Amino acid sequence: MALHFQSLAELEVLCTHLYIGTDLTQRIEAEKALLELIDSPECLSKCQLLLEQGTTSYAQLLAATCLSKLVSRVSPLPIEQRIDIRNYILHYVASQPKLAPFVIQALIQVIAKITKLGWFEVQKDQFVFREIIADVKKFLQGTVEHCIIGVIILSELTQEMNLVDYSRPSAKHRKIATSFRDTSLKDILVLACSLLKEVLAKPLNLQDQSQQNLVMQVLKLVLNCLNFDFIGSSADESADDLCTVQIPTTWRTIFLEPETLDLFFNLYHSLPPLLSQLALSCLVQFASTRRSLFSSPERAKYLGNLIKGVKRILENPQGLSDPGNYHEFCRFLARLKTNYQLGELVMVKEYPEVIRLIANFTITSLQHWEFAPNSVHYLLTLWQRMVASVPFVKSTEPHLLDTYAPEITKAFITSRLESVAIVVRDNLDDPLDDTATVFQQLEQLCTVSRCEYEKTCTLLVQLFDQNAQNYQKLLHSPSGITVDKAIQEGRLAWLVYLVGTVVGGRLTYTSTDEHDAMDGELSCRVFQLISLMDTGLPQCSNEKIELAILWFLDQFRKTYVGDQLQRTSKVYARMSEVLGITDDNHVLETFMTKIVTNLKYWGRCEPIISRTLQFLNDLSVGYPFYYISTLERER
Repeated sequence: MALHFQSLAELEVLCTHLYIGTDLTQRIEAEKALLELIDSPECLSKCQLLLEQGTTSYAQLLAATCLSKLVSRVSPLPIEQRIDIRNYILHYVASQPKLAPFVIQALIQVIAKITKLGWFEVQKDQFVFREIIADVKKFLQGTVEHCIIGVIILSELTQEMNLVDYSRPSAKHRKIATSFRDTSLKDILVLACSLLKEVLAKPLNLQDQSQQNLVMQVLKLVLNCLNFDFIGSSADESADDLCTVQIPTTWRTIFLEPETLDLFFNLYHSLPPLLSQLALSCLVQFASTRRSLFSSPERAKYLGNLIKGVKRILENPQGLSDPGNYHEFCRFLARLKTNYQLGELVMVKEYPEVIRLIANFTITSLQHWEFAPNSVHYLLTLWQRMVASVPFVKSTEPHLLDTYAPEITKAFITSRLESVAIVVRDNLDDPLDDTATVFQQLEQLCTVSRCEYEKTCTLLVQLFDQNAQNYQKLLHSPSGITVDKAIQEGRLAWLVYLVGTVVGGRLTYTSTDEHDAMDGELSCRVFQLISLMDTGLPQCSNEKIELAILWFLDQFRKTYVGDQLQRTSKVYARMSEVLGITDDNHVLETFMTKIVTNLKYWGRCEPIISRTLQFLNDLSVGYPFYYISTLERER
């Protein structure tokens, strides 16, 4: 496609091949033609032609794409030309506010790139690309559509300033981002909050799509401001629960005003789910504000306002039926404990009522085991960190975790056991098959389970005995129903996982001799189950129980096997009576017997063999190989 005769019609054919064509060859040729067009001296005139006379939105998108690549070159266009392009696009979107949303966004991204790359450029003693807020205020004086465009301009600019361009020096990016943060970002946040206050000040017409769109864009703008990389740390987004927002000190006045938090809590309660979810996302960032922004009295007051907002949401939980709201609220609760100490939380006046409401919310969430496991992660994170903090609380105010933590543990245990029958009978996906999620949740539960451990241990002993007896009856019954047997095996797999979890929790929480004795009581039952399962091989076998047993053995190894542990541990008292296992040497023999059995009978099951060999490898780290070999010969 020769450029010198490219008419409007030919350019629109190019658009079709680029954006909606299905022929791969034509698409490759179109991409080559696009690169040639960008390098052509006629590029700007062709872009203008597409914008002013193009008959489809894709023609306008092509123009925006070309302009974006043109202004992003390492060798920049002359400053006058970039000013002309920026002014032309501002006028163009102002005169055509009902363009396709993706066209508006693409054109505004061109403005954002021009502004960022020219941030320090001066003409006639003025920073010519920094007047963007003044330009946006002109849009805010127009129709709702114009307001939306103005807000999108600020939102895209904030995102662009936060975006690292690895083709350019990082020091230059940081210099620009820091200057933008210090000169403009606070004003943008204040402007966005004032727009949201105006929205709440008058009756909301939730049927007006334009008004909904405006509110959504303003909330996205606030979120972009709060997500800004204030100190150049480039925090890993995957470490979501560890995030602290490094709000600049100059923003203190905004955060100290109770009206700021009230605004977003009120928006959550007033807006439909798609928008209220964004309000909660903003509150997640507010809850993550760095502690050093406030003095101690200010921090206590700020935390009190956050807790009041949590209480209000939990007392009016209708909005939490929306999955997006539910997920963001769980993140919000986890961030509270990440940024505030348990000793600070218990000092809040509403704490007793709020911790009760959070516990009930968590229990309800765990009972709906099939719903949002990614969200439950944040709830378990909250309780794990709360319980882990108990030994360090100096306040005389009751933390009440000894009341609620056992209830959380019980809800997790019973809900997982109850899920098995539903999974088997309805042929649903088994949560146990998602081992990554199961292991993550169990590792969080292990700390929670050791709080008031007597209650958890009593429950597990009762459930284990009951399910083991039922399973033995089914094994000895000539007419054993396959479905019932599968249900019992699923429940036993969960129980073995759970016993391994609570035993492993000894390493995360203060324990006593009585707790060790309880671990021995539970462990006896799993070792007896191992004997039962291995006796029935190869006719009677179950992969899920075997994988759970390997989890238990590994947790027991970490907790009670090794030179670092006193051999007088009470865990072996009950095990000695029931199984003849008197110390960790005898346990090690049991480990080796299990490893050999698995290698003999499960050679065709990759998950079991893989986990068994990993367990053997972990054992060899703690003990010389010759020692393990000696035990095996003696056996």
